[in-house]
Amino acid sequence: MLTTRLIHPEVLSALASSGHFSQVLIADGNFPVASGRGPNARIVYLNLAPGMVDAVSVLDVLLESVPVQAATVMAPPADYVPPLHAVYREKLGTSVTWSEMERWKYYEQIASPRTTLIIATGEQRRFANLLLEIGVVKLTSENF
Repeated sequence: MLTTRLIHPEVLSALASSGHFSQVLIADGNFPVASGRGPNARIVYLNLAPGMVDAVSVLDVLLESVPVQAATVMAPPADYVPPLHAVYREKLGTSVTWSEMERWKYYEQIASPRTTLIIATGEQRRFANLLLEIGVVKLTSENF
């Protein structure tokens, strides 16, 4: 029996086969998962209906399951501040590097061979795609 909240077999398998610097995309309901993925990305569909499953719920479970060292979002227009980005930053904490990337560069980054998992959600909020970079598991005796 698993003792983690993460019980989805495909997500567990993809994370277990990922390593340091692998990327995981939490995709919103508008992201083109079939055409926007790279050669190594598994797609897991959790988008049952609009709003189900939301991106924040997926992020919460992933943060309990893997170390995250960096997060990247698509840069919004200058006149728009996505409220969801503040939620992400709060949940990720100050030890996770945060960056924004221009739209087409962002799509290129997602399509890279480093992306090992794309989780399609039913998230409807704008600019909700969140690209996570997996970090290392630190031993209690390590200090880096």
